[in-house]
Amino acid sequence: MSAILSNHTELLTRERIQQVMQEEVRLNAAFIDGEWITLAGVTNNYETATNNAHNLYDPSTGEVIAQTQLCTAAQVDQAAIAANKAFATWSQTTGAERAGYLNAIADSMEAQFAKLVGLSVFNNGKPIAEAEIDVGDAIACYRYYAELAAAQPTQTVVATDEPGIRLYKYLEPVGVCALIVPWNFPMVTTAWKLAPALAAGCTALLKPSEVTLIPELLLGNILSDINLPKGVVNILPGAAEVGAAMTSHPLIDKVSFTGSNAVGEKVMAQAATSAKDISLELGGKSAIIVREDADIDAACELIVGGIFTNAGQICSATSRLLVHQAIAQPLYQALKAMTEQLVIGEGFAGETQMGPLVSAAQLRQVQKYFAIAAEEQLNCLTGGISSELHAFKEGYFAVPTIYTDVPTDSRLWQEEIFGPVLVTATFADDTQAIQLANASDYALAATVVSADETQALAVASSVRAGHIWINEQQIVLPQAGWGGFKQSGIGRELGEDGLAAYQKSKHILLPN
Repeated sequence: MSAILSNHTELLTRERIQQVMQEEVRLNAAFIDGEWITLAGVTNNYETATNNAHNLYDPSTGEVIAQTQLCTAAQVDQAAIAANKAFATWSQTTGAERAGYLNAIADSMEAQFAKLVGLSVFNNGKPIAEAEIDVGDAIACYRYYAELAAAQPTQTVVATDEPGIRLYKYLEPVGVCALIVPWNFPMVTTAWKLAPALAAGCTALLKPSEVTLIPELLLGNILSDINLPKGVVNILPGAAEVGAAMTSHPLIDKVSFTGSNAVGEKVMAQAATSAKDISLELGGKSAIIVREDADIDAACELIVGGIFTNAGQICSATSRLLVHQAIAQPLYQALKAMTEQLVIGEGFAGETQMGPLVSAAQLRQVQKYFAIAAEEQLNCLTGGISSELHAFKEGYFAVPTIYTDVPTDSRLWQEEIFGPVLVTATFADDTQAIQLANASDYALAATVVSADETQALAVASSVRAGHIWINEQQIVLPQAGWGGFKQSGIGRELGEDGLAAYQKSKHILLPN
């Protein structure tokens, strides 16, 4: 546990965090043009807000923890106008000035570290240890882009072969951005989009997931506290209606979306009508390859971490296990034992290693695949049921599940489940392992486990994926670009690529 968190452990109870939510989180409101705009029954210059009531749940119990109001297209229009107006001045700030605001966001998040961790546990259901990593990653992301913003030159000279002329290159912000983030990593995916957008000089409309609004809404307070100029960031709690209004709004220049392929296709179609710049981070069905020389216990640790962290609700989850046939049976035995020893429970319990799924809808999604597995007569090594946890029978729990020797034409092998479900197959040599790993519509991530680093690197270089780990858990650094190939999306986040995604080059030519 970090020093920041250990100094505030008294906050990390459900009762205390519920109090924080009631006192500090602005429910029933949108953050527009630097102000909290109440949504419940208030008339603005556009229309009277409709009764767009929305419940927020504790995934560990299934209980309603808050009721809020969601935005409509009217608030999107208001926010887009504010962001467009703010862009005129924000885009002209220096990189050092923007870095100051980004560092101020990080400072405020550090000061409220335990609150943010607790709110994430409360609304998302993930264990404290995972929520702590999330908040730390978000802070690191804001600091990283602060460094990039401060260091990036405003003008570079382009060498040419033409005598008598000069050519300058400038990097300019793409404009007003619509940032649409998912529910599985509150604050983290927000930072991945918002930090580089601000660093580049863009203004933004941010739509957090309506499922996990509570930790995300605290960001509005932070932006007010650091005196971010009005209109630079607007936070719009909303459902599909708001996302559609953002992606089709004429004042939006760029759309960055993370979520399912089905929604991503709609986002792409909506953005295409006005040729908006677009970034999509979509699905995954990533492979973990365990070579014959791998240490079985170490491999099992990586397998368990790759599929059961965040209850499998990770786009990069290594949900397809490819194991060399020579070690498959002893590995399966060790993996079964390790999986069945996982402590499953509510996020605030210190011993919890895997929490619930985020919602009843997500639990139904996983249950659907349990039924498909039964229809396909797959061999279930362990799990395959929604919950054996009598103390949490009302929550959204699924037991960690492993199916072995799964045919590659199985729906469980081919489709993203987004839950704690692992499918396995064996291979005879590296060539077959690479072929199986690449035989997917997705190509986001992969892991290779081997005692021979040279051979592992050779395998990794042949696997088609945007991010690959060798003998390591799924650590994602802000310096490393993130994104995939095939149907896993368009563009990159994080790293220098993440900043470039919010910039366009401009060249000026003039005589010597």
